Amino acid sequence: MINPTSRIKSIELSQIRKMFEVTNPDAINLGIGEPDFNVPENIKKAMKESIDKNETHYTSNKGIIELREEIVKKFKNDNGIKTNPDNIIVTAGASEALFICAQAFIEKGDEVILPNPGFLSYEACVKIAEGTVVPIDCKMENEFKLKAEDVSEKITKDTKAIVLNSPSNPTGAVMEKEDIKAIADLSMDNDFLIISDEIYEKIIYDKKHYSPANYSDNVITLNGFSKTYAMTGLRIGYLNANENITEELLKVHQYNIACASTTSQKGAYEALTGPQDAVEKMISEFKNRRNLIVSRLNGMGYETVNAEGAFYVFPKIEDEDFVVKAAKAGVITVPGAAFGSNGQGHVRMSYANSYENIEKAMNILEERVVNG
Repeated sequence: MINPTSRIKSIELSQIRKMFEVTNPDAINLGIGEPDFNVPENIKKAMKESIDKNETHYTSNKGIIELREEIVKKFKNDNGIKTNPDNIIVTAGASEALFICAQAFIEKGDEVILPNPGFLSYEACVKIAEGTVVPIDCKMENEFKLKAEDVSEKITKDTKAIVLNSPSNPTGAVMEKEDIKAIADLSMDNDFLIISDEIYEKIIYDKKHYSPANYSDNVITLNGFSKTYAMTGLRIGYLNANENITEELLKVHQYNIACASTTSQKGAYEALTGPQDAVEKMISEFKNRRNLIVSRLNGMGYETVNAEGAFYVFPKIEDEDFVVKAAKAGVITVPGAAFGSNGQGHVRMSYANSYENIEKAMNILEERVVNG
């Protein structure tokens, strides 16, 4: 038998991806972090036309220049970040962007501060790079928000990076401006990287998004089109950093995938330059669903923070058998422990499902799990 490397043996397959393998057609899936909306028609049309024009060959490693120019405009208009096309790399989703950050800058002995609970890919990428995970508590009493004073206590001479994710997967927490700025200051004072995963930045309801790249030069900003434009399967994302950082990231990207899908890049260009009404409609609907699921869960006695962004809630559910009971009743969820030790006693539920299905799911939980 040929054994895998020790770094691969140290990680497990994603518990979230198992949700994609649910075969019960009658189950209501609140486990998958994927918008249930379709790709907007103008984006579909742009991709179809690009194929008809035989625009299916390699692009520049960094991505087509027109798309990178639009991403530069997006950063300026939406985030207040001044950059240029040479500092942009178009990637195969934000997932690839995260992976190449770890491969380019993390090595054995490096400490990486990660939110706990936090998206499970962060820990896996750090471990594959043989870095050391330093978890930082995101407490329910702070609405699961990462606080600068807690970060300060975790910094050592071996701190290489911190991953920020606002809005957060799995909690929906949106970080406060003062914490973003304070952590950015810490990164400059202590010379470590901020890897800022901003994939959910548009899905915020009553607050404002702030990018740490406004306050520090030591930031790699990750983003993409999967969540905002429902382009998950098209695998298209991007990153931005200063010139010296981007050059190192490009080395990994070149030898990993060469370039992102040409067709997806054409769709991404249309996403940025075309009408945004489909996005606005989607976010409005997500807010309605958020209000519904939070109200219903609290009504059942499951304490639930009123998530300010993304499309997840993270109710406190201390019944260790809840996920199994819910699945047997016909509602798929994800155990909170999958997202770190602080996820213990919680369950992640995605409301990227129809209002009607969420209402039905809550009825099932109330009738067959809570009162069953």
